Amino acid sequence: MASAARSAAARPLLRAQLFSRPANGHVAFIPQVRKVVIEFCDSWASSANTRTYVHNHLEEVARANPHVEFVIQQRSSKEPIARGFYLNNRDKVIPLNGFEVNGIAKKIQLLLDSSGAKIKPLKRRTIESTTESARGIWSGLHVDEPFKI
Repeated sequence: MASAARSAAARPLLRAQLFSRPANGHVAFIPQVRKVVIEFCDSWASSANTRTYVHNHLEEVARANPHVEFVIQQRSSKEPIARGFYLNNRDKVIPLNGFEVNGIAKKIQLLLDSSGAKIKPLKRRTIESTTESARGIWSGLHVDEPFKI
């Protein structure tokens, strides 16, 4: 048993053995978005800026994000929307009516950068302690003089 420990200690440690496994944020970043669907109407005026964005800018965005599938769908007589599908089986829908071409580009980038996780409120979160207070729980009944308002 001691000879096995000595042989393990005597083995050279090769540089190829010193590596970490890829994880999200360490060596490789795994984007959470898998598909972006842009739906708009061909005839409505509210879809005009979305049509301009699709014809002029969407190809360069698709080339910059080869891991994302971009789908264009006709949506007759409806307002334009962008829908992102994520690896956690959730989707996020953003209406695009009323935005200029720059605003639509920002919303598409928001879908690409988002994780798809449910939005958690930062306010009104209750604080729960795992340990009791050092002085215990205060009660007005456990004092010499009762508490008066």
